[in-house]
Amino acid sequence: MAGLFAINTRNVDVPALAEEALWQELDLTPKPGLVDKYNNGAHRDMDHALFVRSIAAITPWFTRFAELGDKHAHRPAGEQLRMIRPMGIACEQAMYAATGGVNTHKGGIFALGLLCFAAGRLGEVNPQRLCREVSDICRGLVERELASRSSLATAGERQFHQFGLTGARGEAESGFATVRKALSGWNRRHLHALLLRLMAVNPDSNLVSRGGMNGLRYVQDYAHDLLENGWDEGALIAMDNALITRNLSPGGSADLLSVGWVLSKVSA
Repeated sequence: MAGLFAINTRNVDVPALAEEALWQELDLTPKPGLVDKYNNGAHRDMDHALFVRSIAAITPWFTRFAELGDKHAHRPAGEQLRMIRPMGIACEQAMYAATGGVNTHKGGIFALGLLCFAAGRLGEVNPQRLCREVSDICRGLVERELASRSSLATAGERQFHQFGLTGARGEAESGFATVRKALSGWNRRHLHALLLRLMAVNPDSNLVSRGGMNGLRYVQDYAHDLLENGWDEGALIAMDNALITRNLSPGGSADLLSVGWVLSKVSA
C-alpha cells in the first residue's frame, strides 16, 4: 500500500492514539457542517457536550479491542470479523447509553475499533501494516453485506444499490484507501487541511443521506475549491454556514479524519 509514511514497524499505543484522535476531531473548530466549539453544525440532536460524554463512554473499549486482537492473533484474518462484532455492538450500546440514544460515534467505533483490533493482532505496526490488516479482516464484507442482499432495509443497502456507494464497509475493506489518498498530499501541519482533503474525495454516505448525490457533489466541489484557492477561518465559517443552510453534515469525513490522525501518528 503506497502513500503512507513509515516503513519500519514499532510498538505503538494505538488505543491511546484513537482516543486522542476523537478529541482532536471534536475540538477542531470551525468544522463545516459538524459539531464543534462554535455551534452544532447541521445537527439538532447533538452538541459539543454530548460528544464529550460519548467519547468518555466509548474510549475505554479501544484497549479491549486491542486485547481481543492480541488474544486471537493466531487465527486467520478472515475469521476475525465475527470475533470483533459483539464487542463493537457493546461499545455502541455504551455510546447510546451516554447520549440518550443519539448516534454520535457509530462510524468512529467501527473504524477505530478495527484499527485497535488490528494493532493488537500485529504487535509492532506501521500505517501500511495496519491498513493491510484491516483490509484482510474485512475482505468480502461489501459482497456479503451489500452486493448479495436484495433488501433495501438500511441506508447503506439503498445507497449501494442506487449509487454503488460502499460506505464505511468499503472504506475498511479497501484498507482506508480514501484516508491514504488524503494523507499522501497533506503537509501534516493543519488538521483543517486534512479534513478538506477528505471532504473533497470522500463519497460520504452521510451527505448522500441528507442531500442526495447533489449534496455530496456540493461539498466535494466546495472543499476542492478551498484547497485550490486558499482558505482561512473566515472561509471555513462561510462553508459552515452554507452546509448548515443546506442541512449537510460530512460526518463520514469526520470519522475518517480520526483514522487519518491515528495513521499519521503511527508513522511519526
